[in-house]
Amino acid sequence: MTYTNSSLVSYTKLSPNHSGQRTHSIDRITPHCVVGQCSVETLGNIFLPTSRQASCNYGIGADGRVGMYVEEKNRSWCSSSNANDQRAVTIECASDATEPYAFKDVVYQKLITLCVDICRRNGKGKLLWLGDKDKTLSYEPKSDEMVLTVHRWFANKSCPGNWMYARMGDLAEKVTAQLGGTSAGSNGTLYRVQTGAFSKKANADAMEKKLKAKGFDTYMVQSGGLYKVQVGAYSVRANAEAMMKKVKTAGFDAFITTASGSAVSSSNAKSIDTLAKEVIHGDWGNGAERKQRLTTAGYDYAAVQKRVNELL
Repeated sequence: MTYTNSSLVSYTKLSPNHSGQRTHSIDRITPHCVVGQCSVETLGNIFLPTSRQASCNYGIGADGRVGMYVEEKNRSWCSSSNANDQRAVTIECASDATEPYAFKDVVYQKLITLCVDICRRNGKGKLLWLGDKDKTLSYEPKSDEMVLTVHRWFANKSCPGNWMYARMGDLAEKVTAQLGGTSAGSNGTLYRVQTGAFSKKANADAMEKKLKAKGFDTYMVQSGGLYKVQVGAYSVRANAEAMMKKVKTAGFDAFITTASGSAVSSSNAKSIDTLAKEVIHGDWGNGAERKQRLTTAGYDYAAVQKRVNELL
């Protein structure tokens, strides 16, 4: 297969951190959150050292420009999954440094445009968001389909953050519309599986914790003064009904709603040990950048660095 790169790219700094040519054709796109409002140049510098052991195909800076760090023909090191990265185009997007890791509108709009471009060049007429990890990873896309996946399915991470996770269905809808296709059973509405609405955030946090303990991917939105815990947003109602059934079988009340809201952070802060291991892996950068990112995210830099020194 002949691979091409996006003409939307305005900055290129190729990373040595990749596995060479893919062993699977491209049929997935995996958006990520950078955890920082950084530029395409900063992303290039982050992925340049071999000690970093990480990369992505494309990055979208805080100003909406697109950078390329690994050519599409090659497998990047981005999603903590060889199987996913062999078939996915990975995209790091500038975001806030704390949950829900929101994107600026210029970044989200460029993500839509970039996904349209990736789909077109790879012969795809639809971008699908199935919402469920098991269903997605077992699904074999048709020749004209591209499928969205998320980093949190392969590692204990929030990525792409609750802000973007709540918009995966919207991303699929907008991209598919620009491609001129339609998802089967889709009418442009997103069907959200909701398990509760609480006036106190602590109660919503407790519900999230219970759902995650049962293996469900959750996110929280705020609307009408209530904190609402949801388990997916689907363009096809049948998929939402299937998820609702799984949630109810697990012992939770659930219903389908088409109401949206503003993504908010859960209280699931990372432990010092987890942060230290991420620092050692290179996830938080080096020197002043590391200190700034940890501090902005609300963590005690000195305590984290102390634990890093103890582990090394």
